[in-house]
Amino acid sequence: MSNLSYIDENNGAWQTFLAQIDRVAPYLREDLQDYVDTLKRPKRALIVDVPIIMDDGKIQHFEGYRVQHNLSRGPGKGGIRYHQNVELSEVMALSAWMTIKSAVLNLPFGGAKGGIRVDPRKLSTRELERLTRRYTSEIAHIIGPQKDIPAPDVGTNANVMGWIMDTYSSGQGHTVTGVVTGKPVHLGGSLGRVKATGRGVYITGCEVAKKINLKVDGAKVAVQGFGNVGSEAANLFHASNAKIVCIQDHTGTVFNENGIDVPGIIEYVAKNQGVAGFIGATKIDDENFWDVEMDIVIPAALEGQITVERAERLKAKMVLEGANGPTYPEADDILTRRGVTMVPDVICNAGGVTVSYFEWVQDFASYFWSEEEINERLDKLMIKAVADVWDCATKKECSLRTAAYILACERILEARKERGIFPG
Repeated sequence: MSNLSYIDENNGAWQTFLAQIDRVAPYLREDLQDYVDTLKRPKRALIVDVPIIMDDGKIQHFEGYRVQHNLSRGPGKGGIRYHQNVELSEVMALSAWMTIKSAVLNLPFGGAKGGIRVDPRKLSTRELERLTRRYTSEIAHIIGPQKDIPAPDVGTNANVMGWIMDTYSSGQGHTVTGVVTGKPVHLGGSLGRVKATGRGVYITGCEVAKKINLKVDGAKVAVQGFGNVGSEAANLFHASNAKIVCIQDHTGTVFNENGIDVPGIIEYVAKNQGVAGFIGATKIDDENFWDVEMDIVIPAALEGQITVERAERLKAKMVLEGANGPTYPEADDILTRRGVTMVPDVICNAGGVTVSYFEWVQDFASYFWSEEEINERLDKLMIKAVADVWDCATKKECSLRTAAYILACERILEARKERGIFPG
């Protein structure tokens, strides 16, 4: 089994999120303590049957989900994941992390997430389109530009968002571009969206590196997951003269202590759908990824990758969480004890939701910005978020993750408190 597979350890993603809330609760203002349980209960969770006619004429059923964790600060925001291991508790956790992420960046969104339990690589393009359109029809009553705005995630892309937009729009009788983000640019998508999450990982990494006196120039970087997030982060670090010494994806792990040719391997992956077989690096065992000599590690694959055992072995000085929930709470404690700086997912990979916010705004205005403007606005928001979190961590004498949760949870719960409970 590839070590990118979901790791349960009797401690799933939802339990990880609940543990994170329990850890931050004592730091929150006294007047918000009565509202903490709000964060432990999703507002709405929908499970849908998605039957489609396959290319061979047979009917096959798939299970789909859409969870809205919290809408106190605005409409739900979060991706749709197509993966064979998708389950409700995972989607609940991902929606909750979106709530936190939006609040840390101070975006006017709540958190949501969706998914279908399917291996998209085993479906034809026509089957994927039928799956997407049927799934959209099943969740259409709870999504919308002012309700819940999906986006791409693992196993989905701009084409899938285009199908969702078209299906939803058909039911409304007019084109509704703002129902999704991450769609094709010529359908109202935003420039810079595809690379935004990876860019955010790079920007937050550079900002925190300055604060811990870690030089990016010459730093050894290992990247787990080489999709949109991992590849763009690797490319930007490579352009800053860091050495990308190890890359792992679902096809295997490659290593070169002198640095991998990142533009070369990006081109190779585009043609071969994986890093396995790349001539400019040596194949190593997947588990040995965690033993590589490195300064920075970027887990940008799936949740639950940095376990207790791996945390003890990891040689990095800084972890940049490109994925959602890649580190178990107990592993977090070990890394903190060992002096490893953890840049948590809720700020590190928030570039995607930030540019999704820009796309949503542009769709409402029907006025679109240049990629230069997008990147400038993104960098400004990410740098401010890092500064806010770092200042909070210094003041409260806590980790960056705890500080991020303090800022986010207080913003969310203050909104909940001011809105009140209906009926009174």
